[in-house]
Amino acid sequence: MLAFIRSLIFMPIFYGGSTPIIIASFIATVIKQDNILYMAKLWSRYHYFCARYILGISAEIKGEIRNEPLLYVFKHESMFETIDLLRIFDKPVVIAKKELLVIPLWGWIATKHGLLGIDRDGGGAAMRQIIKQGKKAIAEGRPIVIFAEGSRARHGEKPELQTGFAGIYKLLGLPLVPVAINSGIVSPRDTFVQKSGVITYSVQPEIEPGLDRDDIRDRVHAAINILND
Repeated sequence: MLAFIRSLIFMPIFYGGSTPIIIASFIATVIKQDNILYMAKLWSRYHYFCARYILGISAEIKGEIRNEPLLYVFKHESMFETIDLLRIFDKPVVIAKKELLVIPLWGWIATKHGLLGIDRDGGGAAMRQIIKQGKKAIAEGRPIVIFAEGSRARHGEKPELQTGFAGIYKLLGLPLVPVAINSGIVSPRDTFVQKSGVITYSVQPEIEPGLDRDDIRDRVHAAINILND
């Protein structure tokens, strides 16, 4: 019952508070594009503040998050980590489904920040565009983040990785860092009720570039699911 009440309180405070931040982000970005990096981190910190003091959710990082050109592959169990990425990284470039970019105002802001919308049915042309934008991010010294499972999984589930993930890894030529997460324990995908607890980001050992498709898929799949065993 307490988790239900906390979740009811969280919804209007977080989403209501996000509206003026998003509007301010739009204005700040029109004035100067670099302002979007500051505003994105502000929004993510606001989300974490609400999660921490309303829901009783905190997060810990086991291992090192490095703000340099690396390909980070995250386990995906809740909306929590999609927003929290902007807090734990300085200026990440996130590869996500293109549908997010059509959200009014937010989509424009996300594009300016560097979100790369991937068209899963776009074939080679879509992949070439992602690689082109990804190499631009590498030149700017930014880490690239992808949720290779494609959508949220329940805690304990181990869905196969999307087929395009191995191509992105190969063509970008970056070292890869898998990150396991257990956010689905406190923030399950099938309900808005969120429980109090500690979410763990478990940063796994870096994997060198250049592995073949099957090898990188198997190693990453095992690494991001280490907290599901």
